[in-house]
Amino acid sequence: MDFQVGNIIKLKKQHPCGSCEWEVLRVGADFRLKCLGCGHQIMLPRKDVEKNVRGKRNSE
Repeated sequence: MDFQVGNIIKLKKQHPCGSCEWEVLRVGADFRLKCLGCGHQIMLPRKDVEKNVRGKRNSE
């Protein structure tokens, strides 16, 4: 799957704040994602993101 900065992705697991949607802030060997519910940022390995993504859309 092709990811770009600014994409909104939906992960299988829900964040504790209740949101499943994340904005991609950085792409590479690791991804930096920002929760669209609470603004929390996390770094995840590419392998984990590709395995757990449920859907993707471009940001408007």
